[in-house]
Amino acid sequence: HVQLVESGGGSVQAGGSLRLSCTGSGDTLSSYCMGWFRQAPGKEREGVAAIDSDGSTSYADSVKGRFTISKDKAKNTLFLQMSNLKSEDTAMYYCAAASVTFVGTCSTRAPFNYWGQGTQVTVS
Repeated sequence: HVQLVESGGGSVQAGGSLRLSCTGSGDTLSSYCMGWFRQAPGKEREGVAAIDSDGSTSYADSVKGRFTISKDKAKNTLFLQMSNLKSEDTAMYYCAAASVTFVGTCSTRAPFNYWGQGTQVTVS
């Protein structure tokens, strides 16, 4: 099965940008419905963005126009480019992959089987 490792988190001022990466091993990420999620202290985990194997994407309303999800097949890596960051974007960010056999609509509501360990994003 696939293993996921996130990187790229850090501290940034409001209005700044960060790019998160999620590197996969054990399988080819481009074959999966992939997603980014976040969880702030005391809050439930929320879906941020998703990208299907055909490249179609979806976003939470709170990040539309500011975040972009993409993938690099050659690097077997998923990205989340975050711009115009706000304090409310502060959270632990996780990447996830649905089962390779998943055939439904790829969104953050899909059943995700594989998760990374998370990377912290702090916006002040």
